[in-house]
Amino acid sequence: MLLSAGGFAVYLAESNVFNLLGPRFGDLRSRANRKRLLDAWLNSKLFLCSGLDAGHVRRRILEECQNGGDFLRIVMGEICELQGKQRWAENSPEAMLYLPLIKQLIPDALIVHIIRDGRDVASSLGKLRYIRPFPWEDRPSLIGCGLYWEWIVQRGRRFGRLAGPDYMEIYFEALLARPQETLDQIGRFIGQPLDYKTIQRVAYGAVSKPNTSFAASSAEFNPVGRWKESFSSDQLVRFERLLGKTLQEFGYCPVTNGPEMGESLTLKSIRLLHRAYFIGKLWGKNSRVLRAMRPTMSASDLNKFVHAEAHPTLQKETPTPTH
Repeated sequence: MLLSAGGFAVYLAESNVFNLLGPRFGDLRSRANRKRLLDAWLNSKLFLCSGLDAGHVRRRILEECQNGGDFLRIVMGEICELQGKQRWAENSPEAMLYLPLIKQLIPDALIVHIIRDGRDVASSLGKLRYIRPFPWEDRPSLIGCGLYWEWIVQRGRRFGRLAGPDYMEIYFEALLARPQETLDQIGRFIGQPLDYKTIQRVAYGAVSKPNTSFAASSAEFNPVGRWKESFSSDQLVRFERLLGKTLQEFGYCPVTNGPEMGESLTLKSIRLLHRAYFIGKLWGKNSRVLRAMRPTMSASDLNKFVHAEAHPTLQKETPTPTH
């Protein structure tokens, strides 16, 4: 929404700097690592949708970039200059896992944490098969997806609160139900008025083409409460027994109550197992030892993980890939 509000550079992609590029290409104080990163990034969708000049960006990254924060500032700063804008915003959901690093490298960053009902998140992630189930779990694993939501949203809140006044939370459902009121809250936080009618009229990216795992079933798009059609009654009871307290912690009301609520020893072990898996996977992604064992990521490899869309005014002038 921010990109459609005016004043922000339009980059219709998740940068994936901290959750993908940094872990895969390593310490950017190394010129060799910067070259490997550029060889992939400059030929990927992430660059092609930027409208930037490859040679100029390459020179700046090689000469000035020492870390992921530098890389993001250089790229987004160049997009701002190209488009005549003063501000930029970036949205990579898994960046929530890297908030302490982001605030260290970009001290003036403002963080807007959008929280959504974990049951709807689990329904969407389940359709995308985002979380691989263990061999003994249902496919897709709504429990696994729900525990991932719990893990990342709790870590985001814990890390975010360390940022003090530079962090705010809003609710996805409130943004849809009371858009102007919620935008006013965000506007006060970032120091810029946000007008919902302008956002609807400009409608870049997900504003006009919602990023959803559900096929369109009607002319009216409504992503709230879809979990009611995704869960069987047994799945919902099990899900809310395990995640009911966290749903309540974030302001969502479980429909399961009474003696059906509460975690058994089996459910507690399921949480511990998934948490260990998520933490281990995050450690492995950032491990120098494992990074050295992986093949170098190419542009085609990178494109498998990212989504990007050209700025509407730049689509006829897509920059040529560089080698």
